[in-house]
Amino acid sequence: KVLRALRNHWKKTTFGVCLLSWGGNWLYGRHCDNLLRRAACQEAQVFGNQLIPSSMPLKKATVFLNPAACKGKARNLFEKNAAPILHLSGLDVTVVTTDYEGQAKKLLEVMETTDLIIIAGGDGTVQEVITGLLRRADEATFSKIPIGFIPLGKTCTLSHTLYPESTNQVQHIINATLAILKGETVPLDVLRIKGEKEQPVFAVTGLRWGSYRDAGVKVSKYWYLGPLKTTAAHFFSTLKEWPQKHQAALMYLGPTERPPEEPEEKPSRPPLYVRLYRRLRLYWSSPPKEIPQEVTLEDWEELKLSTVELSIATRNRQLDLTRTEDFMDICIEADTVSKGQFVNRGSQKMSDPHLCPEGSQCVQASRCILQLPEGTEGSFGIDNEEYEAMPVEVKLLPRKLRFFCDPRLREQMLCAAVQ
Repeated sequence: KVLRALRNHWKKTTFGVCLLSWGGNWLYGRHCDNLLRRAACQEAQVFGNQLIPSSMPLKKATVFLNPAACKGKARNLFEKNAAPILHLSGLDVTVVTTDYEGQAKKLLEVMETTDLIIIAGGDGTVQEVITGLLRRADEATFSKIPIGFIPLGKTCTLSHTLYPESTNQVQHIINATLAILKGETVPLDVLRIKGEKEQPVFAVTGLRWGSYRDAGVKVSKYWYLGPLKTTAAHFFSTLKEWPQKHQAALMYLGPTERPPEEPEEKPSRPPLYVRLYRRLRLYWSSPPKEIPQEVTLEDWEELKLSTVELSIATRNRQLDLTRTEDFMDICIEADTVSKGQFVNRGSQKMSDPHLCPEGSQCVQASRCILQLPEGTEGSFGIDNEEYEAMPVEVKLLPRKLRFFCDPRLREQMLCAAVQ
């Protein structure tokens, strides 16, 4: 009788089976996430149970949380996955929730000293925090504070460098939070982008200007096309104007030699008589030092650009801890691309925005000046944040900030460099 009833009501049976399968899979996923959270909290409690001298204060950690990230889900993700781990670890945690865009920059300018800075958000939150940090008058001191990044935003480019890839969002957030407790850091380059009148903006990923960026911003408008929305955005872009060329002039300086890294722990200061003896011996034995010459116009190289897109990116995506030169990658894409190539390449750039395709001109520079013709419209994409297009100077600040990273990933970088 049961089989006969199921056969006679096959539509209801099919719907019920699908509903039960989805519900069971959802419950199993929630159970697995809870197991991950429990294991992470137990690991964090080991750090919290460590004894410290009574004279040593607790480490202060200041968290900048952007609740609008990930379509408004960032606060819930942080409180469920990251906050318990931080509190169990024994840190003195202060959570600063931003209420509007640009507030993090203002808060960083007046923030008091802290031992750790933790960014909970996406690319936009990272860009705001480091800009506010490096605009301070005492940025030389504050830039030495290690920074942690908890990826909660829609785009989290920096997480690909700092943490292992994971399809489970809960696992990814937990890995990032535990990496902060383990204390391993890597130095990252920063770009200083300065307009003619505006205050400088700082970026850890790079700057984009061109047609692929403009089309990528409009992808969300075609949400009703589902998986075809990316193709549609780039196809409709070709109908408005073709060929899409961007004219500019670029002046740049080549790579600079990387100085040796200073040890984190400075040796004890020798006695006064030893320092006097060393200074006198150095004065009488060494020849007079040459005054370093400033960069002249002859050292700059100049290019006239006609490109479909220009990108200026740091080397943080291909992090090499042992390289001997510091430079940023400038990719000038040819303007002879066809409409079909534009649509196909646009889909690739949605997953890797700073992809430099074959046939592009690649330049390595430590500093560059981008001059735009008068009346140029459009926008720059600086760490996936939109800024008005204008003539700018981009300067590389090598190894400017230290970010916490997963110890396993850092060990892999060192092993790859040795091989």
